Amino acid sequence: MTDDAQHGFTLLEMVCVLAIIGLLSAVLLPFIPHNTSRSRLQAYALQVATLLKADRNAAVRRGTDVATLVDPGSRRIVSGTGKSTIHVPDDVHFDATLPKTCNQKPAFSTISFFANGMSCGGSIGLTRFDTGYDVRVNWLTGRVEIVSRTAASR
Repeated sequence: MTDDAQHGFTLLEMVCVLAIIGLLSAVLLPFIPHNTSRSRLQAYALQVATLLKADRNAAVRRGTDVATLVDPGSRRIVSGTGKSTIHVPDDVHFDATLPKTCNQKPAFSTISFFANGMSCGGSIGLTRFDTGYDVRVNWLTGRVEIVSRTAASR
């Protein structure tokens, strides 16, 4: 005796299952956390350094002081020229070591650059788990550099 009935799924059943999977993924995908990767953290450090270098160059080019706002509370860094803002994501630890005064004036939450290229200095730290970067501004030269943090140095 042979059984003529075939076993398997019909095309309609497969399409329904795929549609349900698509709907579930569309609903649940926005709730999956998007954590900052190591390479993205490095990219944030590069963005911060680029913004600071641009402000230093603008101070020298214009022959006037330029102050970059560093606000860990609102998790942002704002260019002193007003051209760009960097928002640091919530999963990145953001700290700053800034001078209290600069040229005998309160520095507030800024890193200032002068027309001669000098600065009052400062440091911005970005860390996520065991990876971190310090973006440092030398007070004498105004030089901006990125230094990798190690777990032992913290």
